[in-house]
Amino acid sequence: MLSDRFQASIREGIPDELPSAKPLDPSVPHAPKRKDILSSEEKKLALRNALRYFPKKHHAVLAPEFAAELKEYGRIYMYRFRPSEPMHARPIEQYPAKCTQAAAIMLMIQNNLDPAVAQHPHELITYGGNGAVFQNWAQYRHTMQYLSEMSEEQTLVMYSGHPLGLFPSNKEAPRVVVTNGMVIPNYSSPDDWERMNALGVSQYGQMTAGSYMYIGPQGIVHGTTITVLNACRMLKGADKTTKGKLFVTAGLGGMSGAQPKAGNIAGVVTICAEVNATAAHKRQSQGWVDEVIEDVDACIDAALAWQKKGEAHSIAFLGNVVDLWERMADRNIHVDLGSDQTSLHNPWAGGYYPVGLSYEESNALMVKDPAAFKKCVEESLKRQVKAINTLTAEGMYFFDYGNAFLLESKRAGAEIGGLHGEEFRYPSYVEDIMGPMCFDHGFGPFRWVCSSGDPKDLATTDRIAGDVLEAMLKDAPKEIHQQIADNLHWIRSAQQNKLVVGSQARILYADAEGRIRIAEAFNNAIKSGEVTAPIVLGRDHHDVSGTDSPYRETSNIRDGSRFTADMAVQNFVGDAFRGATWISLHNGGGVGWGEVINGGFGMVLDGSADSDRRLKSMLHWDVNNGIARRAWARNPNAQWSIQEAMKREPRLKVTVAQEAEDALVEQAIGG
Repeated sequence: MLSDRFQASIREGIPDELPSAKPLDPSVPHAPKRKDILSSEEKKLALRNALRYFPKKHHAVLAPEFAAELKEYGRIYMYRFRPSEPMHARPIEQYPAKCTQAAAIMLMIQNNLDPAVAQHPHELITYGGNGAVFQNWAQYRHTMQYLSEMSEEQTLVMYSGHPLGLFPSNKEAPRVVVTNGMVIPNYSSPDDWERMNALGVSQYGQMTAGSYMYIGPQGIVHGTTITVLNACRMLKGADKTTKGKLFVTAGLGGMSGAQPKAGNIAGVVTICAEVNATAAHKRQSQGWVDEVIEDVDACIDAALAWQKKGEAHSIAFLGNVVDLWERMADRNIHVDLGSDQTSLHNPWAGGYYPVGLSYEESNALMVKDPAAFKKCVEESLKRQVKAINTLTAEGMYFFDYGNAFLLESKRAGAEIGGLHGEEFRYPSYVEDIMGPMCFDHGFGPFRWVCSSGDPKDLATTDRIAGDVLEAMLKDAPKEIHQQIADNLHWIRSAQQNKLVVGSQARILYADAEGRIRIAEAFNNAIKSGEVTAPIVLGRDHHDVSGTDSPYRETSNIRDGSRFTADMAVQNFVGDAFRGATWISLHNGGGVGWGEVINGGFGMVLDGSADSDRRLKSMLHWDVNNGIARRAWARNPNAQWSIQEAMKREPRLKVTVAQEAEDALVEQAIGG
């Protein structure tokens, strides 16, 4: 039987006999060749590092094969060991495991590598160009084997995709502890990542890629919908609705591909530029963008026609975003909202494609002449910013969408302000929208996965979550009434918006009280049999407490602490001993390696009293840690929120910031 073969392949780990070599599969998108950064001696070290996963009897065959991969792709992926069984999230009972928690983690790992979900599945990249689950297929095989053997008295330790091993622990401990890219701070440049990743000793896990919590582009659709809705509410003039508004942006990758779908849900007309034809047509086939147009003027004209109708519509412009921005500026087109979600956390290795070069030419140049490619990217960013500046002068509201656009544009020499104490010309979406409206109040991207794989279970959880929010809305204070109302509308509309790609999952922005009440209701539903199998809880790292990122998640922290990472590290540790099933801590995520520390968790609910205890303890901490930090930074909404939290939970006592009078400070310091 198919399931028997699948279970045997999981238990097998590294096969005793070598599987047949696998040619590159043209049916899936592949990662671009990485920079040739290793010296000759380092290449020998990379090969030794790769061969240590295998019995010596296979080294003579594998050594030249892995050396060829390193030369051709810049990495050793070990394609030969890619599983033959289809890669996708299966119902939890199909996984060979000694404990439910381990089976749930296997399900989540396979979802991250599902070709329908992942950006470069055969290179083990889930999203963002370099957001990896593992560095190679040997790591995948070892990890799945360990999970199949694990008991509730063991913890699996993961070093940047490498399974260090199963260690004795206890039932209360996390089943898996993940770290990705944890390097000495002085060795955290992009080239350090290139070198260590090529050596096979570290990886960039992005956020939910390396933590086994990605749920497809749905994960960012909700946040983008909230961002677009609230951006429209911030526009000048009396009309705060989304009807007839034009939103222009870029990127149709694993995360950025959510933008046109979110635009449709919010009710705007969206143009989203994408240079990769495969990515653009993939999103169209999935129903995430309505049409693909290659001619820039035809694209603009189509958008204007939909604006005139006042109907939501999304268009993928198959071309370079700079050509789009410059043409819109030349034609003096009024754009309401502008942004960018190209992968500028990784600008020199496929995250951003410069104007004037085709997709294929860029992929070739970034390997052949990295310095020349870097110059092309910098010139492209300067042109892009110039066109954006022209349109904002005519009333467009532009925001950085957390992809390091402002940071890399400034580094390129564009007229955008920023760095060394200057404010950027444009805000991050966290500064204006997500920070004060959501994070400071504890609202963030809570999510869950129905491990049965049954859409009926997901529909049941949607209804349960909606009922919880409906009850909360009745007596919600004015400070958070709009947030709850927006999220109630989201969850009630979730089924008709057809958001699922991969596992049966849902995202919902909720505060601490909402998350706990929803999770408690889920656990009761599992206990009663209303939901037929365990539920995995999690969140994006892009949340209230999970991420210290000065150019994104903590960009609205203004007490001088936004370059510190105590919050994210404390969150990781606190989740571990409060009941998380697995925890993760990453360097990088969103705006890039060396720029961020972020972490996340997974929690398996099984209907037990133990799950009820864990969810209440851990979810409360997981949100209120960040609110307390934001309140200490004197963010007004967070100060209100933490006071409310202390009223609800008498055991919670946080240090409250006292405001100093400006005049007194000025007098004391002078000048």
